[in-house]
Amino acid sequence: MTTETTGTAVRRSVTVEAPLDKAFFVFTDDIGSWWPPEHHLGQVAEMVFEPRVGGHIYDRMADGSEAHWARVLAYEPPTRLVFSWDVSPAWQIEANPNRTSEVEVRFISEGPNTTRIELEHRHLERHGEGWEQLRDAVDSEGGWPLGLGRLRDRLAG
Repeated sequence: MTTETTGTAVRRSVTVEAPLDKAFFVFTDDIGSWWPPEHHLGQVAEMVFEPRVGGHIYDRMADGSEAHWARVLAYEPPTRLVFSWDVSPAWQIEANPNRTSEVEVRFISEGPNTTRIELEHRHLERHGEGWEQLRDAVDSEGGWPLGLGRLRDRLAG
């Protein structure tokens, strides 16, 4: 796994043992199988990725309520997707789209059964006060590295 942090963006990449199509599918349609359970905003029964521009990524809670924490901004299977990060520095849902960041994920084939996944979490300054702590959290070992590591493990299994 590689890392780069520059001011208002965090970049991470991981190489997985899976063909391009499978890596994209597991990242999106099977997101609940690898997303760290400690990275939810409540007691989650199901994690949903709506595979289209304008769709959402959300957690459906055990009580049936939903926490919509991302909007799908670009959906280009199997090579690219972009979603908003609608979570504030206080780890609450951010309703104002002008105060959200973006996550771009690129899937690059490196062979028939190997895919490099490059993730850029950018525009973190849009979150306003406290954005540096949010950047540091998603950049820490418990942030994107944990998630991408679990994705790599899920694809290896």
